[in-house]
Parts: sequence; structure tokens; C-alpha cells
Amino acid sequence: MERALRIAAAAEAVTLAVLLVNLATVHTRAVSALFGPLHGTAYLVVIAAALMVPAASTGAKWSAVIPGIGGLLALRLLHRNRQSTLNTER
Repeated sequence: MERALRIAAAAEAVTLAVLLVNLATVHTRAVSALFGPLHGTAYLVVIAAALMVPAASTGAKWSAVIPGIGGLLALRLLHRNRQSTLNTER
């Protein structure tokens, strides 16, 4: 499930970047019509995947709810928790 979170977080960030660049430049409706729903879907998948990762802390799960960067934050917290767990086992 962590792999799905990684893919969805990347898709969420990329689609948000495309939407913002489109808004700041030409504001083409076709781009908004395509990438808007993709971004929304990626956002929902990030939330669902973060909830399903067994090793995810409560903070990682809640950070996934932040639109746009929540998936990346959740992955960072997962990585940080994993590193601290490995360091305490040594």
C-alpha cells in the first residue's frame, strides 16, 4: 500500500503543479477539465492509501488530508518513523 501512496502522492503534486501553471499562464479550459479530476482522484487515493498503510502514524494519516502536498508529507513522516524505528533497534 505504501507504493500506491508514493505513486498517488507524485500524481497529486504533478497535477497540482500543472493546474497552477495553467492558471498562471494561458488558463486553458481543456487542461483544467483534464487535470482537475485527476488531481481530485489522486488526492482521494492519497488519503485512502495513507489510512491503509499499517506502519503509518496518526500524524502521517492526518497529514495526507492536506490538499496538494499531503501525500508527500505523509511519505516523509513514514520515512522518518521508519528511520527512528531502525535507529532504536540498533
